Amino acid sequence: MKHYNIPIFIVHYGCPHICVFCNQKKITGVETNITSNDIDLIIKEYLKTLPEDSYKEVAFFGGSFTGISIKLQKQYLDVVQPYIKSKKINGIRMSTRPDYISKEILDLLKEYSVTTIELGVQSFDDEVLEKSERGYKNEVIYEASNLIKEYGINLGIQIMPGLPGSNFEKDILSIKEIVKIHPNEVRIYPTLVITETELEKMYARKEYKPLELEEAVEQVVPMVALLELNDIKIIRTGLQPSDDLREEGVVVGGPFHSAFRELVETEIYYKFFNILLRETEVVKVECNEKNTSRIIGINKKNKVRLGEKFKISRNDKLERNEILINLKKYTRKQILDKIIKESGLE
Repeated sequence: MKHYNIPIFIVHYGCPHICVFCNQKKITGVETNITSNDIDLIIKEYLKTLPEDSYKEVAFFGGSFTGISIKLQKQYLDVVQPYIKSKKINGIRMSTRPDYISKEILDLLKEYSVTTIELGVQSFDDEVLEKSERGYKNEVIYEASNLIKEYGINLGIQIMPGLPGSNFEKDILSIKEIVKIHPNEVRIYPTLVITETELEKMYARKEYKPLELEEAVEQVVPMVALLELNDIKIIRTGLQPSDDLREEGVVVGGPFHSAFRELVETEIYYKFFNILLRETEVVKVECNEKNTSRIIGINKKNKVRLGEKFKISRNDKLERNEILINLKKYTRKQILDKIIKESGLE
């Protein structure tokens, strides 16, 4: 069944933590930026166009939902209840911080039919967390993750490669910790330097160097491979290219690309083909039509890089996660497994 989020973006002005990458401003006397009536109108508008036979979650994004007052949480959650009772909505999703999770909070969320909680973990390395001014240590992540799973609520984890004090080894270790926790889903957001943040000041003072685009793609490839090989769903790679991010001057630095996941997919297949080309002069690929674009690569990049060594044809008898190369069948997992073995990250 197709899944749809009905996004409700809530800025948490009362958050006591100003993380170096965050540009949400503190506004005295204002806790957040949306009313219950706003939420109801947004839900009604989305329901006009979403298919009836789909799985729909109202998704509270943009801030730390469980960090706002209990009174306001209840007001917002109350709006969704009639839609859940009438089965027009299947559940509620929200993003929050690991240190804003407790049994008391989860008791409330369970009562209100919350189905998914995404934790903005960002890193499992304590030095990185400290330099990013997250305000908690990694033990809090484990505690919050375990509690959410105990309550039978789907767990999502958001991770940010390339934060201050981090490096590839630390970010891979974070991915390996995610594998141990085994959430239902993960979002990978390579760190961007956004205007009006502490990170922008650090960048200007040359105290912080963001990942270059190619560097970020190179590092995210094995992250995707490790997660997929362990049956953890990746629901997003790279920040959603919203109108705000597209405005000139908003993204000051870092690996922003409107099709970041496609760049990663391009690199996955390029790496795999190069491994095979050690033993053959040409890779003759057969694949399902739905798989063609990511195998050829964004802007036909793989076709250009490999030239005459690369041939591709359509074979719709194959499943989307299968390809034939020189008449030998490979599954998606076999492809990713070869990349991980090649990188020595088993």
